[in-house]
Amino acid sequence: MITKSLSKSFYFAFAGLAYAMRTQRNMKIHLAAAACTILFGLKYSVSPVEWLILVLVIMAVLVSELMNTALEAVVDLASPGFHPLAKIAKDVAAGAVLITALSAVIVGSIIFYPKIFM
Repeated sequence: MITKSLSKSFYFAFAGLAYAMRTQRNMKIHLAAAACTILFGLKYSVSPVEWLILVLVIMAVLVSELMNTALEAVVDLASPGFHPLAKIAKDVAAGAVLITALSAVIVGSIIFYPKIFM
């Protein structure tokens, strides 16, 4: 019984990931940026600690995009038409993704700038 419910949980989690990757333009952009970051990490031989930091910021961006996608779906369900509060909820969630992505760019710049330009 536990195995079935656990396997269903994984199935639904992967279905959510697939939905986001299939339907969300920004998720595709974030995944492409993550792939580039990983390739840069391999090319410029980042240290284990730098890998850890890069993986953490990549995951933070992807998680924030997934949460934004979930929130948008819930808001659309609750408020199919325009409502100012629905707009605020979506805008704030998008702002959270923006801050997370900008933070990742800063971290990546700190790690890669010396390796590329110095």
